[in-house]
Amino acid sequence: MLNPLATLATLVSLAQDRLEREEKGATAVEYGLLVGLIAVAIVATLVLLGPELDRLFDDVLTALQGAGGA
Repeated sequence: MLNPLATLATLVSLAQDRLEREEKGATAVEYGLLVGLIAVAIVATLVLLGPELDRLFDDVLTALQGAGGA
């Protein structure tokens, strides 16, 4: 005859294992979404600030070339 207490303990153990696995999977998905959002934010920032950064580096290059020639 089966021991009801042992059966219940086994079911609880299996449920805990499954919940831990599902939580790890959900955490991985959440981290993946965060990384994706950060990447989108970086790309958007570079697209918006790209022309200004290009001008800034051109100005610095021009200033360095002028200082080296003197």
